[in-house]
Amino acid sequence: MELRLLKYFLAVAREENITAAAESLHITQPTLSKQLMELEDEIGKKLFIRGKRKIILTEDGILLRKRAGEIINLVDKTEAELKESDNELISGDIYIGAGETDGIRTIAKVSSKLQKKYPNIHYHLFSGDSDDVLEKLDKGLIDFGILIEPSYIKKYGYIKLPTYDTWGLLMRKDSPLAKKDYINSKELFNIPLICSKQSIDNNDFFEWFGEDFEKLNIVLTYNLLYNASLYVEEGFGYALAFDKLINLTDDSNLCFKPIVPNIKANLVIVWKKYQVFSKATQKFLDELQKENNI
Repeated sequence: MELRLLKYFLAVAREENITAAAESLHITQPTLSKQLMELEDEIGKKLFIRGKRKIILTEDGILLRKRAGEIINLVDKTEAELKESDNELISGDIYIGAGETDGIRTIAKVSSKLQKKYPNIHYHLFSGDSDDVLEKLDKGLIDFGILIEPSYIKKYGYIKLPTYDTWGLLMRKDSPLAKKDYINSKELFNIPLICSKQSIDNNDFFEWFGEDFEKLNIVLTYNLLYNASLYVEEGFGYALAFDKLINLTDDSNLCFKPIVPNIKANLVIVWKKYQVFSKATQKFLDELQKENNI
């Protein structure tokens, strides 16, 4: 399967129209149509449903769009790293994946120091849950991932970050619980809860509450806390979340109260073991180790 055909396919998937895609690729419409038919013949799958005005991807087409995008991104990343190796100046791109965490401040601090020394290094942040981050890390689409310390950490190279996330309850300031300095975990059974879907899937809450987890009144799950915070503002429920992720200035209608016993999540930055680093990524790792006295 040629890269050229994948780029053609992605153009059609993006434009949803053969003519528009051909114009963006600077080729004729008949040529593009022929190339797409050859791609479908090669794969043995129908990739498009051709309508009068719009082209729709089949299920196989949707899968190929995702994989083709990853392949093209990885090829572009590799080409950039190879060109960088011929350059005496330290330059290039560093790709970092992370979930919603205040631990990104540590990475931002290291990046700021490195930027002063090597202004030709550029950074790319990808946001997603740990499964998304690890998938991209394993495929080589990102260089580093910031995660809550997992049990399988030894599978990767890693550095423990000098910070952690604290679980607590995000609520409206006019909530009766807002008068408290902290929230006892037993009080969580009496309120509507908004919980991280990933934490539920990973059984994090089950480890805290045991069999009583089933008694929690979970009214909403979320992937991004900002969106969940809007539900909290509207009085829909209380969000179990990490501290320092939502702006809680005087103008905010929300406040955060830690849970006791204290529930903390240690953070790590990970990379693929035996990874061959570019000059830029190696400088970043060196600076990170220096920052953490390693």
